[in-house]
Amino acid sequence: MKTIRRLVLAAGALAATLASINVHANAQYYPTRPIVMIVPFAAGGPVDVMARTVAEGMSRFIGKPVVIENVVGAGGTTGATRAMRAAADGYTIIAGHMGTHAAAVALYPNLAYDPVKDFEPIGLLASTSVLVLARKDLPARNLQEFVRYLKDNSAKVNMAHAGIGSSSHVTCLPLNQAIGVKPTMIPFSGTGPAMNALVAGQVDYMCDVITNAAPQVQGGTIKAYAIAMPKRNPALPDVPTAAEAGMPSFDPTSWVAVFAPKGTAGAIRDKLSVALDKALDDPAVRKRLTELGNDIPESGQRGARPLGDLVRSESARWSAALSKAASE
Repeated sequence: MKTIRRLVLAAGALAATLASINVHANAQYYPTRPIVMIVPFAAGGPVDVMARTVAEGMSRFIGKPVVIENVVGAGGTTGATRAMRAAADGYTIIAGHMGTHAAAVALYPNLAYDPVKDFEPIGLLASTSVLVLARKDLPARNLQEFVRYLKDNSAKVNMAHAGIGSSSHVTCLPLNQAIGVKPTMIPFSGTGPAMNALVAGQVDYMCDVITNAAPQVQGGTIKAYAIAMPKRNPALPDVPTAAEAGMPSFDPTSWVAVFAPKGTAGAIRDKLSVALDKALDDPAVRKRLTELGNDIPESGQRGARPLGDLVRSESARWSAALSKAASE
């Protein structure tokens, strides 16, 4: 009996050793084929644009193409769920953001994943400012007039967003709460389609990140009443800060980051993190991201540990904020 037990233990130890050797061998030669980066929103939206910009840069430094796969639905959580369930081999990663990897915890009681426990953080891609936007023919000329307009027309105004838990949805909830209105919510499959509806005048207003909004504001196809940041953004120098416009409490910030499924080998995560850092330091990538108004993370904000800390702090922040909004 003891002999059989020893053989079983030995076989288990051998299997574990072989598995470890296989993991290290795979990591050593990684990558040997293209890497899929899931974008959990429709093509053309801000997360998509930022992810494609960085994926192109990562491809040059990691030695294989990083290709984008758009997986839409449920405010980005459909794509995040697919990424969580993917093989932890480094060939499927995700461009998650403050909605999918922070706010969704409070908004989806039956969320299929835990942003902290089910993902390996690779690194922050960029932070981006949020604007209060409206269709170009909305009568209000500034934020204070916009607030009065919403209050006077609260029974009929509508707000576009990219799904429950998306940044366009989450960041506008504190605004609506501060104003004291409950508009009709109009969901879209992504911020790109939502922006198209705003440009067409099919919806009244929305909150969106500068990446998606800047070209439309610059082109005069929509109005921008305020930007949630301490100082004006060079991409939109004529748009006042929320504090300048009279609403200093409106201060949400959105961000996009790269994650891998839980269990991805450390050596593979390191290669992905290095490729991301090199892409963010590439002049062409930096130029494209900054032209769109994004803030590229400094060295102390990069890597797995700072991103893990950010996810935990943002999850707590949005859980508290959204719980308060739901109770009022």
